[in-house]
Amino acid sequence: MLEEIVIAIRAYYEAHNFIVKHKLWKWILIPGVIYAILFGFGIYIFGQSAAHVIDYFFSKTGLKIWLQKEHGSWLRFMFIFGQLILQIILMLLYFSWFKYLFLIAGSPVFAWLSEKTQAIMSNTHYPFNSQKFFKDIVRGIQIALRNMLWQTVYLVSILFLSLVPVVGWATPVLAIFVECYYFGFSMLDYTSERKGLSPAASIDFIGNHKGLATGNGIVFYIMHVAPFVGWVLAPGYAVVAATLSLQQREK
Repeated sequence: MLEEIVIAIRAYYEAHNFIVKHKLWKWILIPGVIYAILFGFGIYIFGQSAAHVIDYFFSKTGLKIWLQKEHGSWLRFMFIFGQLILQIILMLLYFSWFKYLFLIAGSPVFAWLSEKTQAIMSNTHYPFNSQKFFKDIVRGIQIALRNMLWQTVYLVSILFLSLVPVVGWATPVLAIFVECYYFGFSMLDYTSERKGLSPAASIDFIGNHKGLATGNGIVFYIMHVAPFVGWVLAPGYAVVAATLSLQQREK
């Protein structure tokens, strides 16, 4: 698995060279700018609402009043830190939903970009087939919805675990790895479909190559550290890198 994570991470560097060489910028920048604007606006709105939700929860359960009366500095630190962890998990849950909604909306572009990358790599021309193209879009939407459902189940479970003092402190790391895997899964499935794998076969195949999916998602998340520029480049780079990483794995 570690070897596959390295392959997936290195594929982003190869994806950059590939995009520059074959002048794919418009397919990276147009959906990327839309994604960045929506993401920035959504993060701000949800960040504000998440803070109110947590404050409401602590007020209704009486924890806020009890904590104000408590003089133990260590206990206060544990609850304040736990509140921060809870907010991080809620933000990741929002990011998960937003990401999949964008994947569903951008499915036509991402399906085409993956196919274009494969065509250039194999020096093969894929003639446009409207029936197959729409089938690919439906397939991408189905996989995105399936992943969103399962990831939500895991994140809600992690959300409850985060309420446990001390033990819950590790939950953001666990949540991030779950996020990375399921996002990378969606990116790899475009290639799986093109290879003729059914959704069930794709789930089994990617499940056996968790490192490729996780590594792809890790870099996607890291790119968000660079405001706007990283947000713009992340989706398109993830598609190209996923296609290249599977090619590298086959070699």
